[in-house]
Amino acid sequence: MILEENEMKIEALEQELLTLNPTDEAYEEKKKELKQLKLDTYSNLTPWDRVCIARSDKRIKARTLISHLFTEFYELHGDQYYADDAAIISGLGYLGDIPVTVLAQAKGSDTAEKIKRNFGMTSPEGFRKTLRLAKEAEKFHRPIICIVDTSGAYPGKGAEERGQARAIAENLMEFSKLKTPVISIVLSEGGSGGALALTVSDYIYMFENAVYSVLSPEGFSSILFKGAIKPEEAVNYMKMTSHDLKNYGIVDEIIKEPLGGLRYVSLEYASNLKEILIKKVEELSSTDETTLLENRYQKYRCIGQ
Repeated sequence: MILEENEMKIEALEQELLTLNPTDEAYEEKKKELKQLKLDTYSNLTPWDRVCIARSDKRIKARTLISHLFTEFYELHGDQYYADDAAIISGLGYLGDIPVTVLAQAKGSDTAEKIKRNFGMTSPEGFRKTLRLAKEAEKFHRPIICIVDTSGAYPGKGAEERGQARAIAENLMEFSKLKTPVISIVLSEGGSGGALALTVSDYIYMFENAVYSVLSPEGFSSILFKGAIKPEEAVNYMKMTSHDLKNYGIVDEIIKEPLGGLRYVSLEYASNLKEILIKKVEELSSTDETTLLENRYQKYRCIGQ
């Protein structure tokens, strides 16, 4: 794959730069070479390239984004019925001076955390936890920020026995009626009902290299084409990139990423992103309740026209 090969070259050049003296002529030449290689690699990405970037282990996860955007974040646990789902990080924090409720899907960064968080695949108790905190936010008129990053809801036997489909359906219904602003951010991968359960909102942001779809390219290839085409080809039919979804009116705004994707978040980048969110929260919070709910209803009624 060209993307993978170029990323290996980029890493090698970055390591080589660390060994050179910044005052040497060779350093400047390598720096220019690195910049050009990044431009060549990331300026003309295919839909499959974006899938690969969205799934990359090097991409930041929800915990990192939370730490950059929110202060005094306090995590809350459990659905008060069965258990606490580690695939969901939820709690209270401040966005600037605004108290908010944060509901985030977490994939995990290393092997141990990935296993602990079930690779971001939410179980019924995770969806019930998000709904519990969403209803609490409604009671205290706190805006809700949802961060979406999942390949899909957990499809295991236990999850089905505990009411997976019902938990997702209840989130869809209840989030559509919440009397407080809801903003969703598709961080990396938004897959199936697992993502949809946290994207019934007033405004949806999507990072530039994120993907969001009814199912994975692998599932699309297998179910619709019986494996006759590869996932790399199937993704071209799915229209799951941020630019496709913005054109269709499914997401409202694309958040531009640094070249190479979200491997780290600089202070400047985090500050700009925080300002964007604060303005949107203030705008939605100043909207009267009846108008807020009607706008949300019409937003979803118009999708697919």
